[in-house]
Amino acid sequence: METRKILAAVDHTLLAQGATWEQIRVVCDDGMSYGTASVCIPASYVRQAKEYVGDDLPICTVIGFPNGYSTTAAKCFEAEDAVRNGADEVDMVINIGWAKDRRWEALLEEIRAVKAACGGKLLKVIVETCLLTEEEKVKLCEIVSLSGAEFIKTSTGFAGGGATREDVALFAKHVAPHVQIKAAGGIASLQDAEDFLALGASRLGTSRIVKLVKESRA
Repeated sequence: METRKILAAVDHTLLAQGATWEQIRVVCDDGMSYGTASVCIPASYVRQAKEYVGDDLPICTVIGFPNGYSTTAAKCFEAEDAVRNGADEVDMVINIGWAKDRRWEALLEEIRAVKAACGGKLLKVIVETCLLTEEEKVKLCEIVSLSGAEFIKTSTGFAGGGATREDVALFAKHVAPHVQIKAAGGIASLQDAEDFLALGASRLGTSRIVKLVKESRA
């Protein structure tokens, strides 16, 4: 697969707790230079990043991140605030405890509420696969398919595990045709990226792919 096609699927990500504006600016520069799908950055930098990149690069941010157990009202406020500040895409973390409690209707209602709060902007739903059973993963494919969200996303990268080939293949088998898949966490090589795309992912959440391409061209 051509490198440019891989880069075009990458949400170039910097979500470290200590991320500074100078680091965010470099991520934005790289996203524009290498033609990534977006940059995924902390919500506190969205306005500044949007002013910096203008219409040259989509800005993605995260809400309810990384634990997912804030209230629905808080998540909706975060989503509305992010969109007001210029976010083009929002990645939300589900309430994992609700999945464990089998509160499927509550999860569905929350995702729908956050989708409405996004005001038409793209929503990706992070289900944190490393904390789920296979049965829970399959059920969440159904929930996300019914919710109106555009994507199901594997992982935050903060819970001890990231995307696996098995999980992406499972998602591809069980999500509705209109739901896309984002693999995130632990994508460490161009081969990893190519494998996830071949298995059915259309987005890749990673900080490493752009770095690898930069190093190879240096």
